[in-house]
Amino acid sequence: MELILRKDVENLGFADDVVEVKNGYGRNYLIPQGFAVLATPSAKKVLNETLKQRAFKEKKEIEDAEKVASKISGFEIKITVKAGAGGKLFGSISNADVSEALAKEGVEIEKKFITIPGGTIKRLGQYEASVRLHRAVVTALSFDVIAQAK
Repeated sequence: MELILRKDVENLGFADDVVEVKNGYGRNYLIPQGFAVLATPSAKKVLNETLKQRAFKEKKEIEDAEKVASKISGFEIKITVKAGAGGKLFGSISNADVSEALAKEGVEIEKKFITIPGGTIKRLGQYEASVRLHRAVVTALSFDVIAQAK
């Protein structure tokens, strides 16, 4: 089943992408939830016209995202947490914690746009996360997880 996405769907595509999915997934989830519409010939024509009109605006969005990406790559983020013996954390560090640390630095990024390989961090050390600022702009963010002073 061929669909046009109306919203970003994780692990599938971005808004205004034409995707091929299984019939049940499209009919029972994507279309009723408002995430997608059927890709009929008339809908594809409307999509092409919309994409042409949006090309100029998107160019500026990409430039802004690249500015933020260069700003983020210069950050030295340290996340302080309680840790036990052997550098093992009490709890874990997730993308929400990285988002909070970025907010303290003055850059607001939603947690859903931050991806940590493996999902969560459970040990002290230096790690890297990928931050998606735009569908065409993804940057790497390195951060340290350090033990809280007792």
